[in-house]
Amino acid sequence: MKVDYNSLPARTIFCIDMKSFYASCSALSLGLDPLTCYLAVVGDTKRDGSVVLAATPRLKAEFGIKTGNRLFEIPNDPRIKIVNAQMSTYLQVSTKLTKFFNQYVPLEAIHTYSVDESFLDVKGTKRLWGTEWDLAKRIREEMLTEFGLSCSIGIGPNMLLAKVCLDLEAKKEGIAHWTYADVEKKLWNVSPLRQMWGIGSRMEKRLNKLGIYSIGQLANAPLALLEKHFGIMGNQLYYHANGVDLSELGAPIMDGQISFGKSQILLRDYCDRGEVKHVILEMAEEVARRARTAKKAGRTVSLGLGYSKDEAGGGFHRSITLQGATNITLEIYNACLQLFDQHYKGETVRSISIALSNVINDDQIQLSLLEPNKPRQRNLGYVMDFIREKHGSDKLLRAVSYTKAGTAKHRSKLVGGHKA
Repeated sequence: MKVDYNSLPARTIFCIDMKSFYASCSALSLGLDPLTCYLAVVGDTKRDGSVVLAATPRLKAEFGIKTGNRLFEIPNDPRIKIVNAQMSTYLQVSTKLTKFFNQYVPLEAIHTYSVDESFLDVKGTKRLWGTEWDLAKRIREEMLTEFGLSCSIGIGPNMLLAKVCLDLEAKKEGIAHWTYADVEKKLWNVSPLRQMWGIGSRMEKRLNKLGIYSIGQLANAPLALLEKHFGIMGNQLYYHANGVDLSELGAPIMDGQISFGKSQILLRDYCDRGEVKHVILEMAEEVARRARTAKKAGRTVSLGLGYSKDEAGGGFHRSITLQGATNITLEIYNACLQLFDQHYKGETVRSISIALSNVINDDQIQLSLLEPNKPRQRNLGYVMDFIREKHGSDKLLRAVSYTKAGTAKHRSKLVGGHKA
């Protein structure tokens, strides 16, 4: 199947990424230059195993410290400053950046993809700001002047190509622009597959089993084959590999949501089977809440456990598909327990992840005569969500959250999973 690019909408999308955002904001709050100082942001400075969330460019270049390293791996050098994450500060700056972008495009043309990354639809602004290159240069210069922050900008005819352009070229060059003419010579060369936005390591392994190792091979694979193995995701993979993305601004998160998940690295090793179950219940509650907030329900429940380094790492990730879609906490929890009992052999657990996929609208749930209490359980979930939204997430917790294994009480005090 050959893609007719001339028939696709011609848009001009910016994908803007703030360089080392957390580290830069923390450096500026201390009166330091983000480009010249040595600074690392960690989850908790009091825990040696705390993860490095961000590092300034100079710390990365000269000491090799980057996101994902641990606190104990940072050299004991007097030039290096180590600080806790300040999520409330980062969110405030992110809000100010959205107002800054609003100087150039209307609010409906801005999509905040994450705290440090935004999409802008700049089509129709040429008479005001010049070409897309002129506007990109202006945004970079004024952001540096006004906020002291540097950024990279990927430009493309849709959100997908703007994002891939950012990740693969603009982060090195500062600004880069891809068109549909660049798909074959730039996008198709991408390998391994996980370098492509939207393809994780598990999906990469599944594609590898089909003999697909590059985006070019994915783009030229039979569409019927991909749909047979991956369903609607196979269709999306095919068209994304060909640079096609028809979603409106914000659709990859809002309209295109295909799953609801929760993962966390535990504060300590969990060796007791019962304690692990307690955390799974807390996380099932959060996954169900996220689904209910979006008025969605799902049929496929996935559970992943990561083992401690003392166990030489490893773990498992397995899924189970239910007869009907659900967003009820205990149904998701019980599905997780089936997977847990089948695959957990008593190893020391350090990370847990849960996801709900195969999603439909909540009002499409099929009722069963054999489950007369299901509507009441569903409604109870919404009532609990309302109470937490109004009074705080820590005002209504399950009993397991008050045990020594519980993490929800501690995490309710965090913003974005880190200290405010």
